[in-house]
Amino acid sequence: MHLRLYTARGQGTRFKYTDRWLAQRESRFLFRSQLWDNVFWTVASGCTFWTAYEALTLWAYARGLIPRVEWAAHPVYCAALVPLIVLFRLFHFYWVHRLIHWKPLYGKIHAVHHRNVNVGPWSGLSMHPLEHLVYFSGVLIHWVVPSHPVHAMFNLFHAGLTPVLSHAGFHKFVTGGDRGLMNDQYFHYLHHRYFTVNFGGEAVPLDQWFGTFHDGSPEAHRAMARRERVRVSET
Repeated sequence: MHLRLYTARGQGTRFKYTDRWLAQRESRFLFRSQLWDNVFWTVASGCTFWTAYEALTLWAYARGLIPRVEWAAHPVYCAALVPLIVLFRLFHFYWVHRLIHWKPLYGKIHAVHHRNVNVGPWSGLSMHPLEHLVYFSGVLIHWVVPSHPVHAMFNLFHAGLTPVLSHAGFHKFVTGGDRGLMNDQYFHYLHHRYFTVNFGGEAVPLDQWFGTFHDGSPEAHRAMARRERVRVSET
């Protein structure tokens, strides 16, 4: 995705949320490059924690240390668990995300991710190691809820791969002419732009329930500005 959209710039800025490209020669990024900063944190830290959680969980299944069910014995339960894992992932992500936006943690941990105001595909897992520790911890639900190793792997793949789409920076991937694949991720793009809104995913309406929703409309923007004025006055 990065090669197509950012290296080859295969569709230019068509359907891009901003006309800016990834930053270069900026001291806030490792190697003074947003791309290589993002690649470093994704590979060196993100893939390490992803691998560690997966290996430890599969080892625990193999040793009989955590509850396991088989697809052949419980096909309906195992199939129903798949969409529930997605919903749980979004629920877990919202609360972990709110936690690391807490001021004492934000500056030391989450600020690494939020260097990326203008995001790209590698930005999704560009995080501080402690953020990776809590981000991938959603797989620990399988240490409690009876499931199959495939469920745990699906949980981790969902956590590891969906950030590529949510940070791609494009509303649509053009395949020819005006045809293409929709990638409506404006919701999370607004989080990177404003920081104090859209902590979760649209499929689980926690942002609506807790007053942190922003859909890009003028009304939502005014509501965000009012919340910010109240927050500043209280501090």
